[in-house]
Amino acid sequence: MPATARRRDTPPPRTGSGEAETLRGFLDYLRDSMAANVDGAPEPQVRTAGVPSGTNLLGLLNHLTFVERSTFLGEEVTDWQATFRAAPKDSAAEVIARYRQTVERANRVLDGCTDLGAPVPRPRSERPAPSVRWALTHMIEETGRHAGHADILRELIDGATGR
Repeated sequence: MPATARRRDTPPPRTGSGEAETLRGFLDYLRDSMAANVDGAPEPQVRTAGVPSGTNLLGLLNHLTFVERSTFLGEEVTDWQATFRAAPKDSAAEVIARYRQTVERANRVLDGCTDLGAPVPRPRSERPAPSVRWALTHMIEETGRHAGHADILRELIDGATGR
């Protein structure tokens, strides 16, 4: 068992009083938590399955990048299972950077949304877009669930805990 390391534990965010500020504040909090779980994790453990299903830290972050792109940017994903694997050539730093860039792009879309009941704006409209409220709630659930998985995987890798 690795020596226990402790990362700084960040409490939930204090947000504005509005619904949009609260949803976005919690989503950004979870996004940061997820990236922090991957940041600094050693190779090859960051991409090594920690459980029989094959789940690994780098794959979780890669998957969330695709979920963000699909939900907020309207990008089509044809093989969701494949998103749980990062390419062997991709370093952890590259996967983290790609995730953060995707989050920035998603946030730029959200910055222009004033009505939570309106559909998420999409560059192409081949399929109906969810409401901004639904998209934010879905991403909070999806990111929170996988951040919990990542907490456990990171602790198994090197004993690091905290958000």
